[in-house]
Amino acid sequence: MKPFAIAVHGGAGTIARAEMTPAREKSYREALEEAVRRGQDVLQRGGHALDAVETAVRVLEDSPHFNAGRGSVFNADGQHEMDASIMEGTSLRAGAVACVHNVKNPVSLARLVMEKSPHVLLSGMGAFEFAHRHKVMLEDDQYFFDQFRYEQWQRTRGTDTYQLDHSDEDRKYGTVGAVALDQQGGLAAATSTGGMTNKQFQRIGDSPLIGAGTYANNRTCAVSCTGHGESFIRAVAAHEVHARMAHGGLPLVEAVRQVVHEVLPPLEGDGGMIAVDTNGHVVLDFNCTGMYRGYAMGGGAVESAIFR
Repeated sequence: MKPFAIAVHGGAGTIARAEMTPAREKSYREALEEAVRRGQDVLQRGGHALDAVETAVRVLEDSPHFNAGRGSVFNADGQHEMDASIMEGTSLRAGAVACVHNVKNPVSLARLVMEKSPHVLLSGMGAFEFAHRHKVMLEDDQYFFDQFRYEQWQRTRGTDTYQLDHSDEDRKYGTVGAVALDQQGGLAAATSTGGMTNKQFQRIGDSPLIGAGTYANNRTCAVSCTGHGESFIRAVAAHEVHARMAHGGLPLVEAVRQVVHEVLPPLEGDGGMIAVDTNGHVVLDFNCTGMYRGYAMGGGAVESAIFR
């Protein structure tokens, strides 16, 4: 059997161990492990990496624990404004959506943009119209309501302050993602987010931007990022990992280490990334207190962790 692997993340940031109760940690890790298992099942059956990452991210979008899909934070207008992207490494096809409302699984809408349109990125009402045309599953506002998220928004409501979803206590940077290598040697990556609490002006972070928060190329690797989006955009962080492998000859672990620990910190780039290369090597690295993460290599056991 040829090598295959999958990894997921549920956000990274300043996670306080003191605030992480055993019950809370168990619920986070169970959700991460379920996402890995669902993606692993796709790969084990000989399925494509693209299907595996979409499946895994949908699990995380459906969980209220993570700031994507159902668990998305409130923007300045009290709405849930979501971004997502997906990319496959064989032909470098990619799709993304930004500032979408009421879409149950933004990652699946991003895939439809890739497969059913000539475009890479659709936003706002245009993306919503595209979703309606393709009969994407929608949910009303109540589906996305979470009391914790609402109280989080109330602390910044009416101000010019935005809040990264993991800038204090046990809150996490708002992103989920997955990367995979399939048995045919194909790579894929996907990322989804609810953005920043109290964000204004339809702000867009790195998650829907190909090369910044998401990248996959069969020459090298697949990458999904989580952290302070503006910094990851300026560093073109996901693509930078590929570039250091393709042009500098670095192995995956060193390329990720350089980007996470040398390139991003001077740009105030707190966060991390998950990545897998063409040989099935998985790297999950971060420059902050913790990152919600899980992985499986081949048909092996599913592993998950939060702290370093």
